[in-house]
Amino acid sequence: MGTLAVTGDHDADQLLIDDPFALLLAMMLDQQIPMEWAFKSPLRLKERIPEDFSAAGLAEMDPEKAEAAFKEKPALHRFPGSMARRAQDLARHIVDEYDGNAAKLWAEAPTGQDLLKRLKALPGYGDEKAKIFLALLAKRFNITPEGWEAAAGPFSDATPRTVADIDSPEALAEVRAWKKAQKAKGKTKQD
Repeated sequence: MGTLAVTGDHDADQLLIDDPFALLLAMMLDQQIPMEWAFKSPLRLKERIPEDFSAAGLAEMDPEKAEAAFKEKPALHRFPGSMARRAQDLARHIVDEYDGNAAKLWAEAPTGQDLLKRLKALPGYGDEKAKIFLALLAKRFNITPEGWEAAAGPFSDATPRTVADIDSPEALAEVRAWKKAQKAKGKTKQD
């Protein structure tokens, strides 16, 4: 059971806690849009394609149908077309590498370094996003393979800097304030 509370919407947060694919999808979408929007998008997508909302369903979906689901108002991302394609790439990766079971990605990772390597291999996940997701798994879901702190780098500390540190509306406000202060100093999330 997780303790993630980022969207301000109980149902959206609960989906992220209950569905590992939804959580991976939300993190992938978390770029160039507000965090709450990205993390609420899996619930909106599930409402639009209820029978196909899974890694296998999205992987096999006609690309035009997937794009239409992402573009329907309100759009699931600032760039819904490209994100629909990336979401399908992510879904196909989960199907091909983990038999469609996103939780296998971390359940079968023996170390933090191995888990980081698996996350970095995901479409839409770079080094920083993979480290943040690793910290999110540890801090919000108690998934702590040996060496996760070193693999997650600065995101493993207690500084309220990312979605990994959000378990309440108050924590969300702290993360926002910290990011704003960092930006004012010309620093990044990793500083």
